[in-house]
Amino acid sequence: MGISIKASDLYYRYPKDVKNRHRPKFSGKPDPEPFNRDDLYEVIPMLEAVMDALGSTDSWVLHLAEEIMLREMPPFINTREQVFDCLVETVRERLGLPVPEGP
Repeated sequence: MGISIKASDLYYRYPKDVKNRHRPKFSGKPDPEPFNRDDLYEVIPMLEAVMDALGSTDSWVLHLAEEIMLREMPPFINTREQVFDCLVETVRERLGLPVPEGP
């Protein structure tokens, strides 16, 4: 699908880790790298991937994913792939969406 999110689409404002701006960001699983919840450059690719996985372009769904990430997701969920899985599963559960069957 290729959802594209701009900073202005987000409900919250995030600081920018300019020093690490050009380091690779989340592009899919597997990705055991730590996730920085306080870096706009990390947050946007993560939320784009989550929205792609959900098949949604709805701003309400995007803001729900942000709320979960910032307010509800436990700190022990700290790798990019853990964050992705947590967000996708939790948003699906909240919206009552079916879980796709695996291969």
